[in-house]
This record gives sequence, structure tokens and C-alpha cells, in this order.
Amino acid sequence: MIYPVLSAEEAAEFVQNGMNVGVSGFTIPGNPKKVPPAIAAKARREHEAGREFRINLFSGASTNDYTDGELSRAHAINFRAPYQSSPELRPRINAGELHYNDRHLSEMAQEFRYNYYGKMDVAIIEAQSITDDGEIVLGTAVGNSPTWLKVADKVIVEINDQLPESIRGLHDIYLPLDPPNRREIPIYSAHDRAGKPTAHVDPKKVLGVVYTSFPLGKNEAFTPVDETTRRIGENVCQFLIDEMASGRMPKSFLPIQSGVGNIANAVLDSLESSTQIPAFEMYTEVVQDSVLKLLESGRCKFASTCSMTFSHEAMVEFFNHSAQLHDKLLMRPSEISNNPEVIRRIGVISMNTAIEADLFGNINSSHVSGTRLMNGIGGSGDFTRNAYTSIFMCPSIKKDDCISTIVPMVTHVDHTVHSVDIIVTDQGVADLRFKDPNQCAEEIIEKAAHPVYRPLLREYLSLCKKGHVLQNQDLALSFHRTLALEKDMRKTDFSRFIVK
Repeated sequence: MIYPVLSAEEAAEFVQNGMNVGVSGFTIPGNPKKVPPAIAAKARREHEAGREFRINLFSGASTNDYTDGELSRAHAINFRAPYQSSPELRPRINAGELHYNDRHLSEMAQEFRYNYYGKMDVAIIEAQSITDDGEIVLGTAVGNSPTWLKVADKVIVEINDQLPESIRGLHDIYLPLDPPNRREIPIYSAHDRAGKPTAHVDPKKVLGVVYTSFPLGKNEAFTPVDETTRRIGENVCQFLIDEMASGRMPKSFLPIQSGVGNIANAVLDSLESSTQIPAFEMYTEVVQDSVLKLLESGRCKFASTCSMTFSHEAMVEFFNHSAQLHDKLLMRPSEISNNPEVIRRIGVISMNTAIEADLFGNINSSHVSGTRLMNGIGGSGDFTRNAYTSIFMCPSIKKDDCISTIVPMVTHVDHTVHSVDIIVTDQGVADLRFKDPNQCAEEIIEKAAHPVYRPLLREYLSLCKKGHVLQNQDLALSFHRTLALEKDMRKTDFSRFIVK
């Protein structure tokens, strides 16, 4: 091999204060695991010597503890985009220790190519292999790696020997041309291949290779489906069955997108057991353990994704059965897996989770009480705004009934009423299509809100001035103000918040 072999510490020396650094991966899979901790150690040494050391970190989505976690603990991040889910990074963002820019995931790569953020100094990419002419077989996620390899001044490659040779062929690397030369993306169904199985880098840019040996997949187990999430899954499944029966959805069904988490798993479990929904394809940004079950059973015919967000056990199972599953899955760059053009063309049904929804269908999916960042908007906006049918899901109540997820007004808006078709809770399905805002409010109270909170929500509407949207600016955040004061939204007394 023509590339120098580096230790992680030697590689970290190429990263300097103030640099723009891109990392591979999308969620936990595919992220570098050895060089970022070495950069964090360098940052600690620099800080102890009284010197500034912080970088601007760009990814495909969230990363792992080796990256966001280690660099956060070392106070080594100045700017972060486009998404995170780190319990170490999140409180530092909320404390204002660093700058965080929450972006639609499909936009990050092209924004770098358009020079929105200045040049990328160094990219750190996990891979299965690299050839002397710069052909790279990526790992268990693609993210923005193909663009980072293109735009970065210098590249460090982590070769993880836990990535089997059978991963070759599971990637579909396609980068669109930039305007005004862009053409249609040649994907007309979820299983279409548009690009090449390998990414490419100019060999002259490669600083060196760092050899690693790290297990693949998530270490922690996914939260099991409980009674509440099971009901949500069943409600979503019944809605889809009804849509096919009414003729609003083709009886051959449509590709689906599903987020990560226990609610998404519950929906996929319901789809697996359904006898009325035909076998389907997925065009999504992540696939998790429940999708592996669907692929093995044949309920999911094909999964197009950006990342195999499997547990370690499921990842091992996937590669042990790669001969049977190899032609049922493709991993694409995030600007393709989340591409609005393709989502709209092939008619994707989007299914994402919400922190809270208001009476008119606005969705908060990223901030608690309007101020505290949880994770970010992620890819939910890419899919919601372009879906054939957009669905948001959440339990109707949380924290021992003290919090209603259906509120008069959300404290932060990620998705407006114009993009939200359906809200599903454990109580039922609220269909917001074909309704004016006040009809939506009645539908949401009746079908999605928990019975404990329905009287309060109706009382709120009765205190609003007439208009196209029933709203009372004095009282709109009364649920949240009561939660802050009493720790229980059920104690809301609108009279205490009325401005005399």
C-alpha cells in the first residue's frame, strides 16, 4: 500500500485548532473510533499548556462516544452540525459552550460543496479497505463521506478489520452534479442502483491509514416495545390498511420511511404481523434490528438506507447471512437516502416521532420546553415535506400522566401544519387532511389527546378569539407554564394566566 501507516496519535497531529473536520458515519455506525479520542487527548494537552484548541465538527448525522463524547469531554468542539444525539454533547450545547447548527440532513453535503462553511481541512473516514488508486469500500454507513472525500484538503482513513469483505457491494455511491448542471437522480424505485459500490479519494490527499479493530453496531439494546408503543404501532398499521381500502393508497402499497427508536420498532412489528399489508420496500435513512427481521421474513422486500443502525448481535447476524441478504439492502449517501426529489417521485410514506404536537398540527421534534435541545431535526424534515403521506407519532401522555404531548401551542416548531398529514398516539389517529385549522383541533382532541387532557384542551379553545386559527396568546403556553410551576400539566388553571 502506498499510504503511510499512522498511529492514532500521529494522525491527530495533523488536526489543528480552528480546523473544519468531517467524520464518516451516520448515527453510531460507520464513525471513526480511534483518531477522534487521540484528537481529544491532544486538546487536553493544549488546554493544560494554556493554548486554545477547538475544532468545527461536521458529520452525516449523530456519531458515537468516541467522537462526540470524547471531544465534548475534552472541550474540543467549537461548532457542530448537522445533528447529534450525544448525552455528553447535548448539555454543553444547551449551556452555550459551543455553537450547534441544526440542519436538514439532506442539505449538509451540498452546502459544503457550495462553500457555505469554508473549506474542509481534514476528513476522517472509517472504511473496510482502500486501494492504491483511491477506491474506498466504506463501512456500515455512508453519511456524507463521499462529499468529505471530495472536498477535504487532507484525508485520514481508519481501516477497521472487523468490517468483513462481504460488505463490498452494499454501497451505492452517487453524487449529484451541482447547479446549473444537475440532472434527475436515476432512482425510480427503492431498489434501483444509481452509482458505484465504492467511494473515491485522490490518493495524493491521503495523509495515511490508521488500523483499528472495533466491534460493529450499537452496544446498548433497543428499548423493547411496551403497551403504549404497541398501540401506536397498531394504530398506524390500521390507518395504512384503511388508506388502501379507501383507494387513497395503492393496494400494492408504497415504500416506507421509519425513524429510530421504540415507537418505530413498534410500527415495524405491526407491519410484520399484518396480513392485510403486502410485502413492501423501504426508502429510509436508517434500518434497525426490526428491519433485519423483516428482510429475513420477506415482509420487507428491499431496504434502501444510509446506515445499518443494528445492535452488535444483529450486525453479526446480518453478515453471517450476507449471501441471502446481500441483494436486499443498499446504503447510499445521506443526500440521496434523504433526497426530496426521490422521496416525492417514488411516493414514500414517512413515519417520524414527535416530542409534542399542538392542536393545529404543528410538530416539535427537537426541543424540550422550547429551549433544551434533545437531538435535532435530523432527516424528519426531508421526508415529511415530500412524503406521499406524512405521519407523526408519540404517546399521548408522559411522565406518569403529568405531561400531555398534545398542547395548545408547541414551544418550538420543526414541522408546520402544511407538512403534517396524520398524528398518531396510543389513543388513535387524527387525520388533518381536508380540514381547516379549527377542524384539525377538534380532530386532534377527539382522536389523539389523552382523555385526561381533553377537557382542558376544549376549555382552551373556548377562551380563544374567533379567527381562522383559534388562539389566545395569553394562554397558549399555559400547559408549559403550569408544568414549570407545578410539575404537572393537569393542574393547569387558565384563569391564573389571563392578563387583566
